[in-house]
Amino acid sequence: MRNGMAFKSSLKTVAVLGMALSMISLAAHFFAARYYTWARAADELQQPGGVHPAPILATRGFLHAEIRGDFHEIRSSICDLIVVARLLNVTLVVPKLREVVAKQISSKFRGFDYLYDEQHFVSVLSNDVPVVTRLPKRLRQKTKNQSYLVVSSTTSVDFYVQDVLPEIEKEGVVGLSVSGGGCLQSLLGTDLEHYQRLRCRVAFHALKFRQEIEELSTKMLARLKTAGKPFMALHLGLERDTLAYHGCAERFQDVHTELIQYRRAKMIKNGIVRGELNVDSEMQWLNGSCPLMPDEVGVLLRSLGYKQTSRIYISGVEVFGGQRILLPLRSMYPNLEDRTTLTTARERFTVYGEEPDFPPPPPFILPKINEKARLAAWEKAGPRPRPLPPPAGRPKYSHELEGWWGWIGESDTEPAPALKDMRIRSHKLLWQALDYIICTQADAFFSAFDEDKSGHPNFASLVMGHRVYAGASRRTYRPERKPLAKLLMQVRDHMYDPGREWMAAARNSILKSSGEEGIAAASSSVRPLSFLSHPLPECVCSRNQSQSEAEAPGRCPEWSRRSGLAGFGDTEEQDMDFMDSVEEEELPLNSTAAAAVDRLAVVDSAERSPSEDAFMAEVDEDNDPND
Repeated sequence: MRNGMAFKSSLKTVAVLGMALSMISLAAHFFAARYYTWARAADELQQPGGVHPAPILATRGFLHAEIRGDFHEIRSSICDLIVVARLLNVTLVVPKLREVVAKQISSKFRGFDYLYDEQHFVSVLSNDVPVVTRLPKRLRQKTKNQSYLVVSSTTSVDFYVQDVLPEIEKEGVVGLSVSGGGCLQSLLGTDLEHYQRLRCRVAFHALKFRQEIEELSTKMLARLKTAGKPFMALHLGLERDTLAYHGCAERFQDVHTELIQYRRAKMIKNGIVRGELNVDSEMQWLNGSCPLMPDEVGVLLRSLGYKQTSRIYISGVEVFGGQRILLPLRSMYPNLEDRTTLTTARERFTVYGEEPDFPPPPPFILPKINEKARLAAWEKAGPRPRPLPPPAGRPKYSHELEGWWGWIGESDTEPAPALKDMRIRSHKLLWQALDYIICTQADAFFSAFDEDKSGHPNFASLVMGHRVYAGASRRTYRPERKPLAKLLMQVRDHMYDPGREWMAAARNSILKSSGEEGIAAASSSVRPLSFLSHPLPECVCSRNQSQSEAEAPGRCPEWSRRSGLAGFGDTEEQDMDFMDSVEEEELPLNSTAAAAVDRLAVVDSAERSPSEDAFMAEVDEDNDPND
């Protein structure tokens, strides 16, 4: 009896302990969940845009895509794809980059990870969109019989909800063909504002370049900032496609004009350009449709007060016209750098990876001579004496045709891209990745052209948008080309000695377009084409008045909701008042620029940033180019 009672007592004790442990476990899970929610909220406040609705774990299907285009088009398209996947609640397959699938590049880096860190990309977006590296096996065979849906940067949200989503629910997977720099309209309503912040999360946090690119860019930045001296990044935008699209051929000479006109004729034939072949380049320049030339950029930089010893990094995979067209700028600013001067061939090889050798060229075989035809031509040549026959044809050696322009001297048709050209096309993406890092980290950035061949924002536009997001007070010059062209026309005959009044007018024009008023005007015209070029205010605060303070802790001020801007300081506005007091000083130029140029100095430099103070400071000796 006693044993039975003891047994029942022990059972009660075990039951009580079990209930106590269950209560403790429930309490622990409750507090852990609360802590996770608080931690995630705090973490998201450090990401663009604060909190946003969490995704549903169970997705409706899969979305895969292939992207065509240049560096800036690829970057914008990836951001749009993530937003589309989140909008439809589908799993995104890591997109294919058509420019890097060639067999001529390294097998170690091929595909998405040729540019970006794929693992980092998937990890950062794990709380937003499920991303996988490849489709499930059961769906791969189905995609072989499917055609890609062609989308563009103007595709609406309704198209995806009404047309694409039912197809995904039916088939389980849909493929998109993305070109032109995007697959979703740039502007979204305030009720979809958290999708705009997701765009910024992708562009400025998830899209991290792979380790080799990051390491080389770090070395380049260290070499540019040797001895603690700041530097400027300059994007000229002198690309053949851009010049052909906007009709700027007459701004060049000789063979370069022919090459631009050939490309423009091809664009007209393919329906890319609807205008005439022959365009008045002078009028295009006055309308602001052509990039500023290097000599014009040099004079404008002098109007801003930058010294001859300033270090300038030239970005861009192509400077059409080569080193010859950079001579006027180099005469004013000898310390010009680019990726080739800051890196060695071995360092660039580490970024390219080990690539296969090209097949040897076919041997040249002399043409066979038809003896009968030769004798017949000799008999018909006419009475003696007669001139000597022309010399026998000889092979054209490779050094005579070196360079992509070599065909223009002997043919009316540009040859198809060779294996080497396809490899260089992939390398250009890597060069632009290095340039992008340098430009976003530079102490100052100057854009000579911020539209691509289609009139949409280009590489420079994305850089300026990134710099605004990272810090609105960063020194970023956005020159308005149309008023500057009229100013430059006034001093065309004496550009290197324009006078103090002209220098003041040029500086005021640049600072006005680079300040709050100029950014607001540019935002209204560019944001409908590219949100990432002007990511404010959505990426730093919320304009949705229907949200509570808890839902929108980063509420934008009222003035920014009206003007479309937020977070801009008074740095540029302060610079507008720098003209109160000036002093004259002559700057010696090289023999190429014979005249001296007046420089306007700021007497009160307390309002300038430390980086600009360093630029404006007097330097007795030139910088060492090898630093």
